Amino acid sequence: MKLINLRIAVVTLLMAGTSMIAKAQHVENALAKFDKTPTAATANAFFDALLKEEFIDEGIKFPASSSTDSLCQQVWYWAAEWLYDQQQFKEAEKYALQALPKYSDSNPEKADCLNMLGCIYVRLSDIKQAANYAKQSVEIEMKSGDHDRISSSLNTLAGIYMAGYQAKEAEGIILQALDHANKVDNPGRKAIILGMASEIYHTLGNDSKALPYAEQAIEIEKQLDRKPKLTIRLSQKGSALLGLHRYKEAEELYRQIIPDFKEMGDYHSYAIALNRLGMSLLCQKRPAEAIPYYKEAADLFSKMGDLYNEIHAHRGLYESYWTINPDSAKIELDYFDLLKDSLYTHSTAEALSRYNAEFGNDQLIHENAEVRSAHQRTIIIAIVIIIAIVLVSWFIIRRIRLREHKRIADLMHEVERLKPQSQTEMSAEDNADRLFLMRVIENVNEGLADRQWSVEVIAQKMNMSVQTFRRRLMAAAGESPKAFISAIQMEKAGKFLTDYPDMPIVDVAFKCGFDEASSFTHTFKRIYGITPSQYREK
Repeated sequence: MKLINLRIAVVTLLMAGTSMIAKAQHVENALAKFDKTPTAATANAFFDALLKEEFIDEGIKFPASSSTDSLCQQVWYWAAEWLYDQQQFKEAEKYALQALPKYSDSNPEKADCLNMLGCIYVRLSDIKQAANYAKQSVEIEMKSGDHDRISSSLNTLAGIYMAGYQAKEAEGIILQALDHANKVDNPGRKAIILGMASEIYHTLGNDSKALPYAEQAIEIEKQLDRKPKLTIRLSQKGSALLGLHRYKEAEELYRQIIPDFKEMGDYHSYAIALNRLGMSLLCQKRPAEAIPYYKEAADLFSKMGDLYNEIHAHRGLYESYWTINPDSAKIELDYFDLLKDSLYTHSTAEALSRYNAEFGNDQLIHENAEVRSAHQRTIIIAIVIIIAIVLVSWFIIRRIRLREHKRIADLMHEVERLKPQSQTEMSAEDNADRLFLMRVIENVNEGLADRQWSVEVIAQKMNMSVQTFRRRLMAAAGESPKAFISAIQMEKAGKFLTDYPDMPIVDVAFKCGFDEASSFTHTFKRIYGITPSQYREK
């Protein structure tokens, strides 16, 4: 796309919105005519409309003798593709389901339709159905032996597992997809799979792997000169940079691609990029600059009905306002909690509606009223049992948390007690344990300042393997390294809050090794029973 003057760009974008609506209407009119009269002529008119909008690369022409089933199969499949691209997912589902029975089991193109349905159901938040169709697509492609098509179907399946919060399973699938992609010469496909691999490793917290995958995809997209896809790959690189705490680089990258997303009309990616730009600024302790980006993102996600990402935007606003305007921070925190509750209610309602639909279908099978009644009693008993299990589980979890609270409190007392003093009253064994624990505390306190306080890092500083360090600490303190480090953090937090009453909470959190104030507040309240602010007041 050629670069244009900014003033012309604004006018062009406004005109483009009207043009895109006209284009969609042009295609959908042709589709409606085919549905009304499914002939070769109306099918050809539909594909002419797709070609005119450059949605397909070459025209498709059917002879007048073509069977109605063949025409319906192709038109309905491509109608699903078009409607999916227009984000009309329910309509896309209708046409894909109409097309599917038109394919014979021996037709390899059936895998395309199954793959399409997998993508559609992800957008409709029905992950179970999405995975079902995507797996069927993979099975067909595996039999074909076509590495390019196999890699494509595996990539879709990996994306579905990601949408279902199963990143570890997605990792194995995407590596298979990459292996197949490497066996054929299709750089465009490989770039897509590399991008998906980057997202998966970012989700797994392994950004040192996510970054090179994104960079490989970027180089391919540059060679192919595919600007829209290049922008997506750059966004994936930005996620990895944030995960690696390279905030300044991430900021520069997002400032580069945000206008591109807006120009392309990809407002969902645009809003996500705004969120991440806000995060990069907040992590550089520039909260005032982050606020407008989080605000715009929150507004866009609200209009789209994307609760999940809207929650992240309001959390960013809460953390940004923390040191600037406590009243505004409180408003954002309340809104954040409200959205979380809404998300939970929405998810629960979806689950219940699916359950009720299935239960309703089962009821139709039972024509005998007595059997229906018995079935209902069984359901009621099952629900009562489930409620009882939930209550017992809640009680057990609460007991575990109370024990954990007492354990950490005892450890904090031990950390406070481990101060240099006369060692004449200690045995040699006690003296060795004390010196060891004091060295651990010293290394953890040093590590909190530069964000290097993981169990692996502390073990390395103690010149031990992780396993040896764990055994030694268990012998000396009777607790795991993770619990002991948490106790050091919380003991340090208590002292900062008491000794430095004017220090902002966010700074206390940072000095105690936390990247986010909200995470610090959650941990502090779990251990102390009150928030950091309440602790300071008392």
